[in-house]
Amino acid sequence: MEIYKIVLLVVAGVFAGFINTLAGSGSLLTLPVLMFLGLSPNQANATNRVAIFFQNLVAVRNFKKQQLLQPQHEWRLIVPAVIGSVIGALFAVYINAKMLNGIIGGLLLFMFFLILINPGSWVKQQAGQVQKKHSFWQIIIFFLIGIYGGFIQAGVGFFLLSGLVLGVGYDLIRANAVKVLIVLAYTSLALGIFIYSGQVNYLYGLILSVGNVTGAYVASRYAGRIGVAAIRYILLAAVFIAGLKVLGVLDMIVMSLGE
Repeated sequence: MEIYKIVLLVVAGVFAGFINTLAGSGSLLTLPVLMFLGLSPNQANATNRVAIFFQNLVAVRNFKKQQLLQPQHEWRLIVPAVIGSVIGALFAVYINAKMLNGIIGGLLLFMFFLILINPGSWVKQQAGQVQKKHSFWQIIIFFLIGIYGGFIQAGVGFFLLSGLVLGVGYDLIRANAVKVLIVLAYTSLALGIFIYSGQVNYLYGLILSVGNVTGAYVASRYAGRIGVAAIRYILLAAVFIAGLKVLGVLDMIVMSLGE
């Protein structure tokens, strides 16, 4: 394996793990990188789950040490998300690669505008002020989020935080802890489906995992010294360029400039 591929995977993983810890949507960076290195959209989507699994395994362990998690009390949120993730993962396994490529490209550009609008700031304002909703609606919300997470993963952190704050009434600290627990739970099952389908590139996934875990560790230790706003602008630029690349727009622009 060429050294530049290892470096690129580790660097992308570090950024993704860092961003996932501070805000979320790190997979918006790793998916295009995996595709750039030659994986098909289906393989990139599946391989990315290896790094997500290890990253959240470490995060859940740390949150439990801080006594921010009580898994036995979160089953009503975990179960519908896991069931939904099975449906999403199965759909991702059998979807046409060209169609998935278009979905990933469109998602990247959609998330660019979502990050630009920064609805997370409004979610933070509502944290702790929302009354708990009826459990029926919680089941529906997290079932749908599970479908999305099982299918594509990228950007699911924002939807989970929104659901936990606005749909359940958690404060941000508790919401972030429960978020990683839910992602770990459904990723464990979704990853099994992707492994069974033979779409996981283990070498790429494990190298990416090293970066993800490192980035998450650095962010948790030194987040206070690094401006989150600067990270947001870096993510915006990377997601926008990656979206244009995946959709083929960037190649068309380069070709037109070269004529």
